[in-house]
Amino acid sequence: MAMKFETLEYDIGGVKTVVKAIGKGKPILFLHGISTLEGFDFAEGLADRFRVLCPSHPGWGFSGAAPHLAGMSDLIVHYLNLLDVLNLTEKPHLIGFSMGGWMATELAGLAREKFDKVVLIAPAGLNDPSHPATNLGAVAPQDLPSYLAHDVSVALRYFPDGSDAGFAEAFGADRAREGETAARVLAPFGMGHPNLRRFLARIANPTLVVWGTEDRLLPASQAQLWVDALPDARLLTVSDAGHFVMQEKPETLKKIGDFLAA
Repeated sequence: MAMKFETLEYDIGGVKTVVKAIGKGKPILFLHGISTLEGFDFAEGLADRFRVLCPSHPGWGFSGAAPHLAGMSDLIVHYLNLLDVLNLTEKPHLIGFSMGGWMATELAGLAREKFDKVVLIAPAGLNDPSHPATNLGAVAPQDLPSYLAHDVSVALRYFPDGSDAGFAEAFGADRAREGETAARVLAPFGMGHPNLRRFLARIANPTLVVWGTEDRLLPASQAQLWVDALPDARLLTVSDAGHFVMQEKPETLKKIGDFLAA
């Protein structure tokens, strides 16, 4: 029988925070990227060994509005508060994807004692001028799927195809809402922190950096910079995969699970 997601709801500092949870076992806290358009179905690939907790950031996805957000530090405080409320019986693993990878870096750098292992999947935030990220604002909407997946058909699953006007309308409203929240988070420094390497240096937790070789948003050439800046890290490169590496190459989730379970 297929496992189903549970929907958990918490009040965190006055913000409705919704967590989609699946599986049993040692907990994983997963932090999503700058959009929730791809959803959390990937977590089924870890749910046979772990209990995967997938919160929507305040102002994103299923969670409520968060007009107070003025930078990444507000999200870090939010997740520290969420961890207090969750009151987990054992340290969770921490996974962050894209902007969530940047978030996980700051969170683990400040509170490494709260987590077991860390996985950073195509993380944003380093802003190294020798390995520049793509400026999302310069990408035409119709071209975005080709920047998200090497096999564009994988990304297109999550976009309106013209057959459902209601879905298209909801999709546009969700992206506008999340974009407005993201703009406030990114206002201080853009998509990163100028001192992020200092956070990385504090993460003594065993860490896995995962990157698709064909990532057009965040170049795979950044991967070694992350590994070199982390005290205890290894690299998993995924061939023929773009930014949506978990959706494009689901077998990657077994390798991530093996790392976490070891």
